[in-house]
Amino acid sequence: MFRLSFFRILQVGLISVSVMASAAFAQDQPKDQPKDQPKDEAAASQSSDKATAQGQPADAVDPLKRPIDEKQRKKNARAFKHEVNNTYKTWLDQDVTYIITDEERAAFKQLSNDEERDNFIESFWQRRDPTPDTEENEFKEEHYQRIAYANEHFAAGVPGWRTDRGRIYIVFGKPDEIESHPSGGTYERPFEEGGGTTSTFPFEQWRYRYIEGIGQEVIIEFVDTCMCGEYHMTMDRSEKDALLYTPNAGLTLWEQMGMASKTQRFNGGNGIERLGLGPDSSMLNSKEFDRLEQFSKLQQAPKIKFTDLTEDVTSKIILNPMPFDVRSDFVKVTSDTVLVPVTIQMKNRDITFVNKEGVQRGTVNIYGKLSTLTGKIVQTFEDTVQVDVPAELLPRTAENASVYWKALPLRAGHYKIYVAVKDVNGDRKGVYASSIVVPEYVEDKLATSSLIIADQMEPVPTKAIGSGSFVIGTTKVRPRVASANGKPAVFKRDHDQKLNFWMQVYNLGVDEKTHKPSATFEYDITNIATNKPIVQKVESTDTMGNLGDQVTLQKSIAAANLQPGVYRIQIKVNDNISKQTVDPSATFAVE
Repeated sequence: MFRLSFFRILQVGLISVSVMASAAFAQDQPKDQPKDQPKDEAAASQSSDKATAQGQPADAVDPLKRPIDEKQRKKNARAFKHEVNNTYKTWLDQDVTYIITDEERAAFKQLSNDEERDNFIESFWQRRDPTPDTEENEFKEEHYQRIAYANEHFAAGVPGWRTDRGRIYIVFGKPDEIESHPSGGTYERPFEEGGGTTSTFPFEQWRYRYIEGIGQEVIIEFVDTCMCGEYHMTMDRSEKDALLYTPNAGLTLWEQMGMASKTQRFNGGNGIERLGLGPDSSMLNSKEFDRLEQFSKLQQAPKIKFTDLTEDVTSKIILNPMPFDVRSDFVKVTSDTVLVPVTIQMKNRDITFVNKEGVQRGTVNIYGKLSTLTGKIVQTFEDTVQVDVPAELLPRTAENASVYWKALPLRAGHYKIYVAVKDVNGDRKGVYASSIVVPEYVEDKLATSSLIIADQMEPVPTKAIGSGSFVIGTTKVRPRVASANGKPAVFKRDHDQKLNFWMQVYNLGVDEKTHKPSATFEYDITNIATNKPIVQKVESTDTMGNLGDQVTLQKSIAAANLQPGVYRIQIKVNDNISKQTVDPSATFAVE
């Protein structure tokens, strides 16, 4: 068994890093002001000179602080509404709609060209980076993982990110505790809600021990009054009471004892909640403003913790023949943002091992860079991989592979990906360069993620959901990478080796009445040499529980059940509502 440990590279031989000025600061500014320049322009020029004197040219002035007259403000607002690329609108109204401040939103709408908008977006994420001295932006990665989780778990006729539960999860993360009543039913009220027994709609209570800016022991209640899976956040805890409007039903303790009447819940003297009178009524009324304040704060974007930072990194990659394989997959997060897991696989025979206290240890440094076709760097990453093998087992594990995984959130478009590796003990180096096309997931168009063939696929513990290597949503999916020579991913016919297939389906049609999709999924495994079908299976959304417009498909078969050969797996998705079909496929080999 291999143990992979990842940590920050302090000194990497194949990388030389230098800090360059940001592109936003690259333009030279005129030093001399014409004598006939208008006063307003003169003032602007003086402001520019002042900024330059402080080390930042005028073009680098923070958009949040740049002065602008009312006429230009209205002009920019109209231009943003009618002319701005949909990519920027989607970023503003979908990707960051819950975490962008009002000030930032207003400033973004005033920007006049795409270059300014790109610089703004880069600065937006840098302001929130908890570790600005590293390449990774943990806040950004965590944000998009939360969106992906919300879409997978909270969809209800609309994408999960648009629901109240999705919004709270995206902004504040996973709650410390969830009390769930998915079927409603009999409910014993606590005394602070009036006591007594009633029947409820489905509801959930999320508890956070602490939320910065809001307080401790924050409890948020969601109620599904339509019984359709569409939970909404509520301030009124009586809203979950299915017998609220039924006379003489679901009475509180005081109402059962004749000390209060149910009609008193609706006379307007009970604050924003209709819980019924009881021994704690006066105390509850005194807390109404606290509930209003909490509800208001939950709607606001979180405060920015980190300041603006800009840093461009260049790398020097030395070519040397150390073989390794790279695979890029695509998983939808939003309609405009895609999670791109990059998997790097190396054979143990190509890694130099040295003895460390009886254990053979191989060490590999990895550096990766993604850029646009014009050369603008959009993502970089670097790590060290250690492989430890007992000395006596090393000869038998030479053909085994060590795998590294990094997930990157990207917009749809064309990119260049570069990966460099260095065998630290053997001083061998290698480089990989390729272009990738990140797909655009258009609403109402049936689509899928990459079809991943994995050697490991298993649910992760609750605390590890959405984070960690090979974790996509709630599942650990470790891809088996095809060889660069064109040979497909290989699986051994071991008794315990499984072939696992993972794929997500997006934009399924949803019935307006049932709020559910209707689709079939056909699995076909074919021997490519004989064109003979080996496995055929069909399943339907009717037997897959409560689903939204997104479905995750997971299937496994034992490699021992297949004869040696090359196979193709095809999954055909038939959407009965939108009448659309997709049928992605992938190949693999069994030896």
